[in-house]
Amino acid sequence: MRQSLQLRMGQQLTMTPQLQQAIRLLQLSTLDLQQEIQEALDSNPLLEVDESELEPSADDNDSDKAAKDTDSGEQLSNSADDGHGEEPTSDYELDSDAALSKETVSDDLAMDVTWDEYMSAAPSSSSGPMPEDETIYQGETTETLHEYLMWQLELTPFSPTDKAIAVAIVEAVDDAGLLTISTEELLESINEGNDEELIELDEVEAVLKRIQLFDPVGIAARSLQECLCIQLNQFDADTPFIAETKMVLSEHIDLLASRDYRTIMKKTKLKEPELKEVMTLIHSLNPKPAASIIREESEYVIPDVSVKKVKGRWIVELNPECMPKIRVNDHYAAMSRSVKSSSDSQFIRSHLQEAKWFIKSLESRNDTLMKVTNCIVQQQQAFFEHGPEAMKPMVLNDVAEMVEMHESTISRVTTQKYMHTPRGIFELKYFFSSHVSTENGGECSSTAIRALIKKLIAAENTAKPLSDSKIADILAEQGIKVARRTIAKYRESLSIPPSNQRKSLI
Repeated sequence: MRQSLQLRMGQQLTMTPQLQQAIRLLQLSTLDLQQEIQEALDSNPLLEVDESELEPSADDNDSDKAAKDTDSGEQLSNSADDGHGEEPTSDYELDSDAALSKETVSDDLAMDVTWDEYMSAAPSSSSGPMPEDETIYQGETTETLHEYLMWQLELTPFSPTDKAIAVAIVEAVDDAGLLTISTEELLESINEGNDEELIELDEVEAVLKRIQLFDPVGIAARSLQECLCIQLNQFDADTPFIAETKMVLSEHIDLLASRDYRTIMKKTKLKEPELKEVMTLIHSLNPKPAASIIREESEYVIPDVSVKKVKGRWIVELNPECMPKIRVNDHYAAMSRSVKSSSDSQFIRSHLQEAKWFIKSLESRNDTLMKVTNCIVQQQQAFFEHGPEAMKPMVLNDVAEMVEMHESTISRVTTQKYMHTPRGIFELKYFFSSHVSTENGGECSSTAIRALIKKLIAAENTAKPLSDSKIADILAEQGIKVARRTIAKYRESLSIPPSNQRKSLI
């Protein structure tokens, strides 16, 4: 085999560090971005928070500046090489050419290529207070169900044996509030390894009945039927239709689950008005008592942009409080030409370049976010005017072509980014939906079809709920031809049960 040297020419794009940083910042959520900015402020002495818009008093300004200068001076001195760094003094002269301003950062930092060209190659991953008139929605947090039951257990007078049984019962309760094992299995686990007097089954049953009267009533029930019956037993004996309700729950729970009211009336000899009273009483019970105790963890949503109507036009604005405003510290940037130590000068110059890259990446992120959001608002103005039923079909590629960016860029900029509108807070991806053809040759958004289905079901007669086929026929009359199975898929995505489970007498 003969070896030879060949000269070839070719082109290849290289991911520069600043480009990688811009891509990473683009896909961060607001909370993640705030953390990233804080880490950059902590690690780079050339970056500082721009507090000029806070308008502090003159005295506060001087004291804050002195403190910041002292802290940054210590950080610069500590970061320089030992034996070469010099303490910056107040009598050195600032070179006017070295003074940097925030306005020149974008012009000075020119990238070799636009970072949007790399969006298709880069990996895609999802990862301050609002103005006073804005609202952040969050859930509530409380103790767990088991902790709440154990607290009540400690306050209840139990014998040592009964307390051991009660602890075993509480530990066998799942997050839904149901007992996960039978009393026989519970008895076996308690007596296992017990060398003393064995516990009887009736003792376990007695303690279980006491636990089931803990708050919330019906906890530790072995079935939904038992849970409802326990709650029903707490009603006064003279409650109207209490006996009939107990009979329906204890003897006809299966028919009740299938909503076969005709068969229930036939077997119980109840008339429709009487059965309605029974159903009203059953609906007052809580089939999921544990839900009132267990709360999901708090979730915070900080909108990245807000949309409001001003003089008949929909205007998009960045949330000014979702991230701190940062800038290059001019005072220490100028020190790169005044310090005598080359190592100190190199230290300042390298951090200055990193600061300018970081600010440039933030500007690129904001520009891209505004460009994409403006395009979305422009295309979905009917939604802002009339609601989800007027949503137009739109996919990522549609916006990508309008703003002349890659589709993967649009995917990154719309993931975990939120828009505050007069109709609520929505993730940017909410405004994208597939196309569904209509009879007249037009197109309808799947989001709009879901909204129509929800509206039709909300207005239906609960005694005769609309079937999926009937909903498809109603939409066809409006020129929207959708298959029955598509209606079923959209209905299930809205967590709406089928027609036989929506039937109700009240």
